[in-house]
Amino acid sequence: MFLRRFLQTLPLFLTAAFTLRGLPQNKAATTVRAADAVCSQCHRTIFETYLNTPMANASGLAGERLNPGSFRHAPSGVIYTVSNEAEHPTLGYTLPTAPPMEIKERLQYFLGSGHLGLTYLYSKNGYLLESPIAYYANLKGYAMKPGFQRSRELPAALTINPSCLRCHMSSVNKQVEGTDNLYRGLPFEHVGIICENCHGDSREHVASSGHTPVANPVKLSPAKRDSICSVCHLEGDTNVERRDRSVLDFKPGDELTDFMSYFVYSGENTTQRAVSEIEQFQSSKCRIASGPRMSCMSCHNPHASPTAEERTDFYRAKCFTCHTQDKYVAAHYVATRDCTSCHMPRTGAQNIPHVAWTDHRIRQHPNQPDLPPLPSRTPELVPILAGPGNARDLALAYYNLVVVKGLTTEKPRAWQMLLAAEKSDPDDPAVLRALGVTAQLNQDDAQAETYYRNVLKKDPENLTAGTNLGTLLAKSGNLQAAADSWQRAFRHNEDIPALGQNLSRAQCMLGLKEAAQNTLKTVLLYSPGLGEVRHTLTGLEDGSQSCPAPEAKESR
Repeated sequence: MFLRRFLQTLPLFLTAAFTLRGLPQNKAATTVRAADAVCSQCHRTIFETYLNTPMANASGLAGERLNPGSFRHAPSGVIYTVSNEAEHPTLGYTLPTAPPMEIKERLQYFLGSGHLGLTYLYSKNGYLLESPIAYYANLKGYAMKPGFQRSRELPAALTINPSCLRCHMSSVNKQVEGTDNLYRGLPFEHVGIICENCHGDSREHVASSGHTPVANPVKLSPAKRDSICSVCHLEGDTNVERRDRSVLDFKPGDELTDFMSYFVYSGENTTQRAVSEIEQFQSSKCRIASGPRMSCMSCHNPHASPTAEERTDFYRAKCFTCHTQDKYVAAHYVATRDCTSCHMPRTGAQNIPHVAWTDHRIRQHPNQPDLPPLPSRTPELVPILAGPGNARDLALAYYNLVVVKGLTTEKPRAWQMLLAAEKSDPDDPAVLRALGVTAQLNQDDAQAETYYRNVLKKDPENLTAGTNLGTLLAKSGNLQAAADSWQRAFRHNEDIPALGQNLSRAQCMLGLKEAAQNTLKTVLLYSPGLGEVRHTLTGLEDGSQSCPAPEAKESR
Protein backbone atom coordinates (compact mmCIF):
# COMPACT_ATOMS: atom_id res chain seq x y z
CA MET A 1 0.00 0.00 0.00
CA PHE A 2 2.83 2.39 0.87
CA LEU A 3 4.44 1.71 -2.52
CA ARG A 4 1.18 2.50 -4.28
CA ARG A 5 0.77 5.80 -2.40
CA PHE A 6 4.40 6.58 -3.10
CA LEU A 7 4.09 6.05 -6.82
CA GLN A 8 0.98 8.21 -7.01
CA THR A 9 2.96 11.17 -5.70
CA LEU A 10 5.65 10.99 -8.38
CA PRO A 11 5.47 14.09 -10.61
CA LEU A 12 6.10 14.14 -14.32
CA PHE A 13 8.93 16.58 -14.91
CA LEU A 14 8.04 18.32 -18.15
CA THR A 15 10.44 21.22 -18.05
CA ALA A 16 13.90 21.90 -16.70
CA ALA A 17 14.66 23.39 -13.32
CA PHE A 18 17.36 25.95 -12.78
CA THR A 19 20.34 25.76 -10.47
CA LEU A 20 23.43 27.74 -9.60
CA ARG A 21 26.67 26.61 -8.00
CA GLY A 22 29.99 28.10 -7.09
CA LEU A 23 28.80 31.72 -6.78
CA PRO A 24 30.83 33.47 -4.06
CA GLN A 25 28.51 35.23 -1.63
CA ASN A 26 30.59 38.43 -1.73
CA LYS A 27 30.72 38.67 -5.52
CA ALA A 28 28.04 40.54 -7.44
CA ALA A 29 27.35 41.72 -10.95
CA THR A 30 28.35 45.29 -11.83
CA THR A 31 25.85 48.11 -12.36
CA VAL A 32 25.07 49.90 -15.63
CA ARG A 33 26.79 53.02 -14.34
CA ALA A 34 30.00 51.07 -13.73
CA ALA A 35 29.80 48.88 -16.84
CA ASP A 36 29.13 51.83 -19.19
CA ALA A 37 31.49 54.30 -17.53
CA VAL A 38 33.95 53.99 -20.41
CA CYS A 39 31.17 54.97 -22.86
CA SER A 40 30.38 58.06 -20.81
CA GLN A 41 33.80 59.53 -21.57
CA CYS A 42 32.66 60.35 -25.11
CA HIS A 43 28.89 60.08 -24.82
CA ARG A 44 28.26 61.90 -21.55
CA THR A 45 24.80 63.31 -22.40
CA ILE A 46 23.48 60.01 -23.72
CA PHE A 47 24.97 58.20 -20.74
CA GLU A 48 23.30 60.48 -18.20
CA THR A 49 19.85 60.36 -19.83
CA TYR A 50 20.05 56.60 -20.39
CA LEU A 51 20.63 55.97 -16.68
CA ASN A 52 17.02 57.10 -16.08
CA THR A 53 15.43 54.76 -18.62
CA PRO A 54 13.51 51.58 -17.74
CA MET A 55 16.11 49.49 -19.59
CA ALA A 56 18.99 50.80 -17.50
CA ASN A 57 16.92 50.10 -14.39
CA ALA A 58 15.55 46.72 -15.45
CA SER A 59 17.50 45.22 -12.56
CA GLY A 60 20.14 46.23 -10.05
CA LEU A 61 21.68 45.62 -6.68
CA ALA A 62 18.99 45.05 -4.05
CA GLY A 63 20.22 47.86 -1.81
CA GLU A 64 19.74 50.41 -4.59
CA ARG A 65 15.98 49.83 -4.83
CA LEU A 66 14.90 48.47 -1.48
CA ASN A 67 11.28 49.03 -0.49
CA PRO A 68 11.04 48.19 3.23
CA GLY A 69 7.68 46.81 4.19
CA SER A 70 5.74 43.96 5.73
CA PHE A 71 2.95 41.85 4.31
CA ARG A 72 0.83 39.14 5.91
CA HIS A 73 -0.57 36.58 3.52
CA ALA A 74 -3.96 35.61 4.94
CA PRO A 75 -4.43 32.12 3.41
CA SER A 76 -1.07 30.86 4.71
CA GLY A 77 -0.59 33.12 7.72
CA VAL A 78 3.02 33.75 6.65
CA ILE A 79 4.38 37.23 7.37
CA TYR A 80 6.87 38.54 4.80
CA THR A 81 9.21 41.39 5.73
CA VAL A 82 11.63 43.28 3.51
CA SER A 83 14.10 45.35 5.51
CA ASN A 84 17.61 46.76 5.61
CA GLU A 85 18.97 44.72 8.48
CA ALA A 86 22.49 45.61 9.61
CA GLU A 87 22.85 47.47 6.28
CA HIS A 88 22.09 44.29 4.37
CA PRO A 89 18.88 44.02 2.30
CA THR A 90 16.97 41.17 3.90
CA LEU A 91 13.86 39.13 3.18
CA GLY A 92 12.29 37.64 6.31
CA TYR A 93 9.62 34.97 6.70
CA THR A 94 7.65 34.36 9.87
CA LEU A 95 5.90 30.99 9.67
CA PRO A 96 2.75 30.43 11.78
CA THR A 97 4.21 27.39 13.53
CA ALA A 98 4.26 26.79 17.29
CA PRO A 99 6.50 28.48 18.17
CA PRO A 100 6.72 30.80 15.11
CA MET A 101 9.65 30.03 12.83
CA GLU A 102 11.82 32.96 11.68
CA ILE A 103 13.76 32.66 8.41
CA LYS A 104 15.93 35.33 6.80
CA GLU A 105 17.60 35.56 3.42
CA ARG A 106 20.08 38.20 2.30
CA LEU A 107 18.82 39.83 -0.90
CA GLN A 108 21.30 40.40 -3.72
CA TYR A 109 19.42 41.88 -6.68
CA PHE A 110 16.16 43.52 -7.63
CA LEU A 111 14.46 42.69 -10.91
CA GLY A 112 12.01 45.09 -12.57
CA SER A 113 12.22 48.77 -13.48
CA GLY A 114 9.80 49.71 -10.69
CA HIS A 115 7.34 51.33 -13.10
CA LEU A 116 4.95 48.44 -12.55
CA GLY A 117 6.77 46.75 -9.72
CA LEU A 118 9.80 44.68 -8.83
CA THR A 119 10.95 41.54 -7.13
CA TYR A 120 14.13 40.45 -5.37
CA LEU A 121 16.63 37.65 -5.89
CA TYR A 122 18.88 35.92 -3.42
CA SER A 123 21.55 33.23 -3.56
CA LYS A 124 21.49 30.20 -1.28
CA ASN A 125 24.47 27.87 -1.47
CA GLY A 126 24.92 28.97 -5.03
CA TYR A 127 21.29 28.56 -6.16
CA LEU A 128 19.70 31.75 -7.46
CA LEU A 129 16.18 32.07 -6.07
CA GLU A 130 13.34 34.58 -6.33
CA SER A 131 11.18 36.03 -3.60
CA PRO A 132 7.60 34.68 -3.63
CA ILE A 133 6.34 38.24 -3.07
CA ALA A 134 6.72 41.28 -5.28
CA TYR A 135 6.38 45.02 -4.75
CA TYR A 136 3.58 46.45 -6.92
CA ALA A 137 3.63 50.16 -7.73
CA ASN A 138 -0.17 50.40 -7.98
CA LEU A 139 -0.57 48.83 -4.55
CA LYS A 140 2.35 50.74 -3.07
CA GLY A 141 3.12 47.58 -1.22
CA TYR A 142 3.73 43.86 -1.41
CA ALA A 143 1.56 41.00 -2.62
CA MET A 144 2.13 37.39 -3.65
CA LYS A 145 3.48 36.55 -7.07
CA PRO A 146 1.00 35.23 -9.66
CA GLY A 147 0.11 31.63 -8.87
CA PHE A 148 0.79 31.91 -5.15
CA GLN A 149 -2.15 34.02 -4.04
CA ARG A 150 -3.99 31.04 -2.53
CA SER A 151 -0.99 29.14 -1.22
CA ARG A 152 -1.64 27.57 2.18
CA GLU A 153 2.02 27.68 3.23
CA LEU A 154 5.29 29.38 2.36
CA PRO A 155 5.87 28.46 -1.31
CA ALA A 156 8.70 26.14 -2.22
CA ALA A 157 11.97 27.59 -3.49
CA LEU A 158 11.20 29.70 -6.54
CA THR A 159 13.84 29.39 -9.26
CA ILE A 160 14.28 32.32 -11.61
CA ASN A 161 13.18 31.86 -15.20
CA PRO A 162 16.26 32.22 -17.46
CA SER A 163 14.31 34.40 -19.91
CA CYS A 164 13.89 36.93 -17.09
CA LEU A 165 17.67 37.08 -16.66
CA ARG A 166 18.20 37.44 -20.40
CA CYS A 167 15.95 40.49 -20.65
CA HIS A 168 16.64 42.19 -17.33
CA MET A 169 20.38 41.57 -16.99
CA SER A 170 23.37 41.83 -19.32
CA SER A 171 26.06 39.38 -20.40
CA VAL A 172 24.08 36.42 -19.14
CA ASN A 173 26.31 33.36 -18.93
CA LYS A 174 25.49 29.90 -20.21
CA GLN A 175 24.98 26.98 -17.94
CA VAL A 176 27.64 24.35 -17.48
CA GLU A 177 27.46 21.88 -20.36
CA GLY A 178 25.13 19.00 -19.61
CA THR A 179 23.13 20.79 -16.90
CA ASP A 180 19.93 22.78 -16.97
CA ASN A 181 21.02 25.84 -15.05
CA LEU A 182 24.40 25.29 -13.44
CA TYR A 183 26.92 28.15 -13.60
CA ARG A 184 30.61 28.13 -12.78
CA GLY A 185 30.45 31.72 -11.50
CA LEU A 186 28.09 34.64 -11.85
CA PRO A 187 24.95 33.86 -13.86
CA PHE A 188 25.24 37.35 -15.38
CA GLU A 189 28.03 39.91 -15.41
CA HIS A 190 25.97 43.11 -15.20
CA VAL A 191 22.62 44.21 -13.80
CA GLY A 192 20.41 46.34 -16.04
CA ILE A 193 20.74 46.63 -19.82
CA ILE A 194 24.15 47.99 -20.81
CA CYS A 195 25.17 49.70 -24.06
CA GLU A 196 26.59 46.52 -25.57
CA ASN A 197 23.18 44.83 -25.52
CA CYS A 198 22.16 47.06 -28.45
CA HIS A 199 25.55 48.07 -29.87
CA GLY A 200 27.58 44.88 -29.56
CA ASP A 201 31.14 44.34 -28.40
CA SER A 202 32.73 47.74 -27.85
CA ARG A 203 36.32 46.73 -27.10
CA GLU A 204 37.73 47.61 -30.52
CA HIS A 205 35.62 50.76 -30.63
CA VAL A 206 37.15 51.93 -27.34
CA ALA A 207 40.69 50.84 -28.22
CA SER A 208 40.56 52.78 -31.50
CA SER A 209 39.16 55.92 -29.81
CA GLY A 210 35.91 55.49 -31.70
CA HIS A 211 37.34 54.89 -35.17
CA THR A 212 36.15 51.27 -35.27
CA PRO A 213 32.36 51.51 -35.24
CA VAL A 214 30.03 49.57 -33.00
CA ALA A 215 26.75 48.18 -34.27
CA ASN A 216 24.33 51.01 -35.02
CA PRO A 217 20.74 49.70 -35.13
CA VAL A 218 19.68 52.54 -37.45
CA LYS A 219 22.16 51.38 -40.09
CA LEU A 220 21.26 47.70 -39.95
CA SER A 221 18.82 45.94 -42.26
CA PRO A 222 15.21 46.07 -40.99
CA ALA A 223 15.30 42.43 -39.87
CA LYS A 224 18.56 42.85 -37.95
CA ARG A 225 17.49 46.22 -36.55
CA ASP A 226 14.18 44.88 -35.28
CA SER A 227 15.83 41.75 -33.87
CA ILE A 228 17.54 43.87 -31.20
CA CYS A 229 14.17 44.93 -29.77
CA SER A 230 12.40 41.64 -30.46
CA VAL A 231 14.85 39.53 -28.47
CA CYS A 232 13.24 40.90 -25.30
CA HIS A 233 9.94 42.42 -26.44
CA LEU A 234 8.62 39.41 -28.32
CA GLU A 235 7.32 36.35 -26.55
CA GLY A 236 4.65 34.73 -28.66
CA ASP A 237 2.25 32.08 -27.43
CA THR A 238 5.22 29.75 -27.48
CA ASN A 239 8.79 29.86 -28.71
CA VAL A 240 11.48 27.32 -29.50
CA GLU A 241 15.25 27.57 -29.72
CA ARG A 242 16.60 26.35 -33.02
CA ARG A 243 18.60 23.13 -33.21
CA ASP A 244 22.05 23.57 -31.61
CA ARG A 245 21.46 27.28 -31.09
CA SER A 246 21.10 29.33 -27.92
CA VAL A 247 19.42 32.71 -27.81
CA LEU A 248 22.22 33.74 -25.42
CA ASP A 249 24.50 33.70 -28.47
CA PHE A 250 22.45 36.42 -30.17
CA LYS A 251 24.41 39.62 -30.72
CA PRO A 252 23.41 42.97 -32.29
CA GLY A 253 23.80 42.54 -36.03
CA ASP A 254 22.37 39.00 -35.99
CA GLU A 255 18.91 37.99 -37.09
CA LEU A 256 16.84 36.66 -34.22
CA THR A 257 15.19 34.02 -36.42
CA ASP A 258 18.57 32.28 -36.68
CA PHE A 259 18.29 31.50 -32.97
CA MET A 260 14.59 31.37 -32.10
CA SER A 261 11.23 30.52 -33.65
CA TYR A 262 8.18 32.34 -32.31
CA PHE A 263 4.61 31.16 -32.80
CA VAL A 264 1.21 32.71 -32.04
CA TYR A 265 -2.36 31.56 -32.38
CA SER A 266 -3.78 32.68 -35.69
CA GLY A 267 -6.27 35.49 -35.08
CA GLU A 268 -5.59 35.80 -31.35
CA ASN A 269 -6.33 39.01 -29.48
CA THR A 270 -2.77 40.10 -28.74
CA THR A 271 -3.64 42.46 -25.90
CA GLN A 272 -4.26 39.53 -23.59
CA ARG A 273 -0.58 38.68 -22.99
CA ALA A 274 1.91 40.96 -21.27
CA VAL A 275 4.90 40.71 -23.63
CA SER A 276 3.26 41.24 -26.98
CA GLU A 277 4.29 44.70 -28.19
CA ILE A 278 6.03 43.39 -31.31
CA GLU A 279 3.03 41.29 -32.34
CA GLN A 280 0.64 44.17 -31.79
CA PHE A 281 2.89 46.65 -33.59
CA GLN A 282 3.25 44.45 -36.66
CA SER A 283 -0.54 44.25 -36.98
CA SER A 284 -1.02 48.03 -36.70
CA LYS A 285 -2.18 50.07 -39.67
CA CYS A 286 0.74 52.45 -39.13
CA ARG A 287 3.30 49.68 -39.54
CA ILE A 288 1.49 48.03 -42.43
CA ALA A 289 1.23 51.34 -44.32
CA SER A 290 4.80 52.43 -43.55
CA GLY A 291 6.45 49.06 -44.12
CA PRO A 292 9.87 48.18 -42.69
CA ARG A 293 10.98 51.80 -42.55
CA MET A 294 8.90 52.10 -39.38
CA SER A 295 10.43 50.52 -36.30
CA CYS A 296 10.24 50.73 -32.53
CA MET A 297 12.68 53.64 -32.71
CA SER A 298 10.23 55.63 -34.81
CA CYS A 299 8.41 56.37 -31.56
CA HIS A 300 10.85 55.39 -28.81
CA ASN A 301 14.22 56.93 -28.02
CA PRO A 302 16.22 54.06 -26.48
CA HIS A 303 18.66 56.56 -24.91
CA ALA A 304 16.10 58.63 -23.03
CA SER A 305 12.56 58.48 -21.71
CA PRO A 306 10.27 61.51 -21.66
CA THR A 307 9.19 62.74 -18.26
CA ALA A 308 5.54 62.56 -17.25
CA GLU A 309 5.18 66.23 -18.17
CA GLU A 310 6.86 65.74 -21.57
CA ARG A 311 5.15 62.51 -22.50
CA THR A 312 2.00 63.80 -24.23
CA ASP A 313 3.77 66.31 -26.50
CA PHE A 314 6.65 63.90 -27.13
CA TYR A 315 4.45 61.14 -28.56
CA ARG A 316 2.05 63.58 -30.26
CA ALA A 317 5.06 64.92 -32.18
CA LYS A 318 5.93 61.38 -33.21
CA CYS A 319 2.43 60.90 -34.63
CA PHE A 320 2.67 64.16 -36.57
CA THR A 321 5.86 63.14 -38.34
CA CYS A 322 3.59 61.04 -40.60
CA HIS A 323 0.17 62.65 -40.21
CA THR A 324 1.03 66.31 -40.82
CA GLN A 325 -0.64 66.43 -44.24
CA ASP A 326 -4.00 65.38 -42.87
CA LYS A 327 -5.84 68.55 -41.89
CA TYR A 328 -8.45 66.52 -40.03
CA VAL A 329 -5.78 64.87 -37.91
CA ALA A 330 -4.07 68.21 -37.18
CA ALA A 331 -7.34 69.63 -35.87
CA HIS A 332 -8.53 66.33 -34.39
CA TYR A 333 -9.30 66.53 -30.71
CA VAL A 334 -7.17 69.61 -30.09
CA ALA A 335 -8.43 69.70 -26.54
CA THR A 336 -7.13 66.18 -25.97
CA ARG A 337 -3.53 66.34 -27.03
CA ASP A 338 -2.64 62.83 -25.87
CA CYS A 339 -3.06 60.74 -29.02
CA THR A 340 -2.12 57.55 -27.21
CA SER A 341 -4.93 57.84 -24.66
CA CYS A 342 -7.42 56.95 -27.41
CA HIS A 343 -5.40 55.14 -30.07
CA MET A 344 -3.02 53.25 -27.75
CA PRO A 345 -5.02 52.78 -24.55
CA ARG A 346 -3.75 50.84 -21.59
CA THR A 347 -5.33 47.41 -21.38
CA GLY A 348 -5.15 44.79 -18.65
CA ALA A 349 -2.56 42.08 -19.21
CA GLN A 350 -4.36 38.98 -18.01
CA ASN A 351 -1.28 37.01 -16.97
CA ILE A 352 0.19 39.68 -14.68
CA PRO A 353 -2.02 41.09 -11.90
CA HIS A 354 -1.93 44.76 -10.86
CA VAL A 355 -0.57 46.05 -14.18
CA ALA A 356 -1.74 47.84 -17.31
CA TRP A 357 -0.24 47.50 -20.78
CA THR A 358 -0.17 49.86 -23.74
CA ASP A 359 -1.99 48.63 -26.83
CA HIS A 360 0.58 48.76 -29.64
CA ARG A 361 -1.96 47.97 -32.36
CA ILE A 362 -2.41 51.77 -32.75
CA ARG A 363 -6.03 51.32 -33.72
CA GLN A 364 -7.55 53.95 -36.00
CA HIS A 365 -10.93 53.69 -34.29
CA PRO A 366 -10.54 53.59 -30.51
CA ASN A 367 -13.80 51.70 -29.97
CA GLN A 368 -12.93 49.04 -32.51
CA PRO A 369 -13.90 45.67 -30.98
CA ASP A 370 -11.25 43.10 -30.16
CA LEU A 371 -10.84 40.01 -32.27
CA PRO A 372 -13.11 37.17 -31.14
CA PRO A 373 -11.35 34.49 -29.11
CA LEU A 374 -10.04 31.45 -30.92
CA PRO A 375 -12.09 28.28 -30.72
CA SER A 376 -10.29 26.23 -28.08
CA ARG A 377 -10.77 23.02 -30.05
CA THR A 378 -8.42 23.86 -32.94
CA PRO A 379 -5.63 26.32 -32.08
CA GLU A 380 -3.46 26.93 -35.12
CA LEU A 381 0.07 28.15 -34.58
CA VAL A 382 1.68 30.47 -37.10
CA PRO A 383 5.16 32.04 -37.04
CA ILE A 384 5.26 35.66 -35.91
CA LEU A 385 8.55 36.54 -37.62
CA ALA A 386 9.54 35.79 -41.18
CA GLY A 387 12.31 33.21 -41.13
CA PRO A 388 13.37 29.85 -42.47
CA GLY A 389 10.60 27.30 -42.19
CA ASN A 390 11.27 24.50 -39.76
CA ALA A 391 8.91 21.60 -39.16
CA ARG A 392 10.97 20.57 -36.13
CA ASP A 393 10.35 23.90 -34.39
CA LEU A 394 6.64 23.76 -35.16
CA ALA A 395 6.47 20.23 -33.72
CA LEU A 396 8.09 21.40 -30.49
CA ALA A 397 5.76 24.39 -30.43
CA TYR A 398 2.71 22.11 -30.46
CA TYR A 399 4.38 19.95 -27.82
CA ASN A 400 4.65 23.10 -25.69
CA LEU A 401 0.91 23.62 -26.07
CA VAL A 402 0.36 20.18 -24.59
CA VAL A 403 2.76 20.34 -21.64
CA VAL A 404 2.69 24.07 -20.83
CA LYS A 405 -0.79 25.17 -21.87
CA GLY A 406 -2.40 21.86 -20.94
CA LEU A 407 -4.11 21.43 -24.32
CA THR A 408 -4.24 17.64 -24.22
CA THR A 409 -6.38 17.63 -27.37
CA GLU A 410 -3.21 18.57 -29.24
CA LYS A 411 -1.33 15.43 -28.18
CA PRO A 412 -2.07 13.47 -31.38
CA ARG A 413 -0.92 16.30 -33.61
CA ALA A 414 2.18 16.99 -31.49
CA TRP A 415 3.04 13.29 -31.44
CA GLN A 416 2.84 12.85 -35.20
CA MET A 417 4.85 16.00 -35.86
CA LEU A 418 7.50 14.97 -33.34
CA LEU A 419 7.80 11.53 -34.96
CA ALA A 420 8.36 13.23 -38.31
CA ALA A 421 11.00 15.47 -36.75
CA GLU A 422 12.73 12.43 -35.22
CA LYS A 423 12.78 10.71 -38.59
CA SER A 424 14.44 13.77 -40.09
CA ASP A 425 17.00 14.06 -37.26
CA PRO A 426 17.16 11.00 -34.94
CA ASP A 427 19.76 12.63 -32.66
CA ASP A 428 17.94 15.82 -31.69
CA PRO A 429 17.84 15.75 -27.84
CA ALA A 430 14.96 18.25 -27.58
CA VAL A 431 12.78 16.16 -29.90
CA LEU A 432 13.69 12.90 -28.12
CA ARG A 433 12.88 14.40 -24.74
CA ALA A 434 9.54 15.70 -26.03
CA LEU A 435 8.73 12.28 -27.45
CA GLY A 436 9.56 10.68 -24.10
CA VAL A 437 7.25 13.01 -22.18
CA THR A 438 4.47 12.62 -24.74
CA ALA A 439 4.80 8.82 -24.69
CA GLN A 440 4.57 8.90 -20.91
CA LEU A 441 1.46 11.09 -21.11
CA ASN A 442 0.08 8.46 -23.49
CA GLN A 443 0.84 5.85 -20.78
CA ASP A 444 3.32 4.05 -23.03
CA ASP A 445 6.00 3.65 -20.37
CA ALA A 446 8.20 1.28 -22.37
CA GLN A 447 8.48 3.69 -25.26
CA ALA A 448 9.00 6.64 -22.92
CA GLU A 449 11.84 4.80 -21.16
CA THR A 450 13.55 4.16 -24.49
CA TYR A 451 13.41 7.84 -25.40
CA TYR A 452 14.68 8.95 -21.97
CA ARG A 453 17.61 6.55 -22.14
CA ASN A 454 18.50 7.88 -25.60
CA VAL A 455 18.46 11.44 -24.23
CA LEU A 456 20.70 10.44 -21.32
CA LYS A 457 23.22 8.87 -23.69
CA LYS A 458 23.72 12.32 -25.20
CA ASP A 459 23.20 14.35 -22.01
CA PRO A 460 23.78 12.24 -18.88
CA GLU A 461 22.75 15.09 -16.56
CA ASN A 462 19.47 15.92 -18.31
CA LEU A 463 17.02 16.71 -15.52
CA THR A 464 13.77 15.87 -17.30
CA ALA A 465 14.97 12.56 -18.73
CA GLY A 466 16.71 11.49 -15.52
CA THR A 467 13.78 12.36 -13.26
CA ASN A 468 11.10 10.85 -15.46
CA LEU A 469 13.17 7.72 -16.02
CA GLY A 470 13.34 7.35 -12.24
CA THR A 471 9.54 7.54 -12.12
CA LEU A 472 9.22 4.74 -14.67
CA LEU A 473 11.79 2.60 -12.90
CA ALA A 474 9.96 3.02 -9.58
CA LYS A 475 6.66 2.04 -11.18
CA SER A 476 8.24 -1.10 -12.56
CA GLY A 477 9.55 -2.04 -9.11
CA ASN A 478 13.22 -1.25 -9.74
CA LEU A 479 13.47 1.10 -6.78
CA GLN A 480 17.26 1.04 -6.47
CA ALA A 481 17.70 2.13 -10.08
CA ALA A 482 15.04 4.81 -9.56
CA ALA A 483 16.85 6.13 -6.49
CA ASP A 484 20.14 6.18 -8.41
CA SER A 485 18.54 8.17 -11.24
CA TRP A 486 16.96 10.66 -8.86
CA GLN A 487 20.17 10.96 -6.86
CA ARG A 488 22.10 11.97 -9.98
CA ALA A 489 19.48 14.62 -10.75
CA PHE A 490 19.23 15.87 -7.17
CA ARG A 491 22.99 16.30 -6.92
CA HIS A 492 22.76 19.41 -9.10
CA ASN A 493 19.14 20.37 -8.35
CA GLU A 494 18.87 20.42 -4.57
CA ASP A 495 16.36 23.28 -4.64
CA ILE A 496 13.64 21.18 -6.34
CA PRO A 497 11.53 19.87 -3.46
CA ALA A 498 9.50 17.29 -5.40
CA LEU A 499 12.70 15.68 -6.63
CA GLY A 500 14.11 15.53 -3.11
CA GLN A 501 10.86 14.16 -1.69
CA ASN A 502 10.78 11.36 -4.27
CA LEU A 503 14.40 10.51 -3.57
CA SER A 504 13.85 10.45 0.20
CA ARG A 505 10.85 8.13 -0.16
CA ALA A 506 12.87 5.76 -2.30
CA GLN A 507 15.75 5.86 0.16
CA CYS A 508 13.39 5.13 3.03
CA MET A 509 11.81 2.19 1.22
CA LEU A 510 15.31 0.84 0.60
CA GLY A 511 15.97 1.02 4.33
CA LEU A 512 18.33 4.00 4.05
CA LYS A 513 16.83 6.00 6.90
CA GLU A 514 19.80 8.30 7.48
CA ALA A 515 20.10 9.08 3.77
CA ALA A 516 16.36 9.84 3.63
CA GLN A 517 16.66 12.19 6.59
CA ASN A 518 19.61 14.02 5.02
CA THR A 519 17.72 14.42 1.77
CA LEU A 520 14.73 15.92 3.58
CA LYS A 521 17.00 18.29 5.49
CA THR A 522 18.39 19.46 2.16
CA VAL A 523 14.87 20.04 0.83
CA LEU A 524 14.00 22.14 3.89
CA LEU A 525 17.17 24.16 3.51
CA TYR A 526 15.70 25.70 0.34
CA SER A 527 11.97 25.25 1.04
CA PRO A 528 11.61 25.61 4.83
CA GLY A 529 7.88 26.21 4.72
CA LEU A 530 6.85 22.80 3.40
CA GLY A 531 4.84 21.34 6.28
CA GLU A 532 4.63 17.83 4.86
CA VAL A 533 8.40 17.58 4.58
CA ARG A 534 8.92 18.90 8.11
CA HIS A 535 6.33 16.43 9.44
CA THR A 536 8.00 13.48 7.66
CA LEU A 537 11.46 14.45 8.87
CA THR A 538 10.22 14.87 12.45
CA GLY A 539 8.58 11.44 12.27
CA LEU A 540 11.79 9.79 11.11
CA GLU A 541 13.81 11.55 13.80
CA ASP A 542 11.49 10.79 16.73
CA GLY A 543 10.71 7.26 15.59
CA SER A 544 6.99 7.80 14.95
CA GLN A 545 7.67 6.93 11.32
CA SER A 546 10.06 4.20 10.28
CA CYS A 547 11.80 2.99 7.18
CA PRO A 548 11.68 -0.75 6.40
CA ALA A 549 14.86 -2.67 6.99
CA PRO A 550 16.78 -3.47 3.81
CA GLU A 551 16.09 -6.93 2.40
CA ALA A 552 18.79 -9.52 2.95
CA LYS A 553 20.67 -10.39 -0.22
CA GLU A 554 21.77 -13.88 -1.10
CA SER A 555 25.49 -14.39 -1.45
CA ARG A 556 26.61 -15.70 -4.80
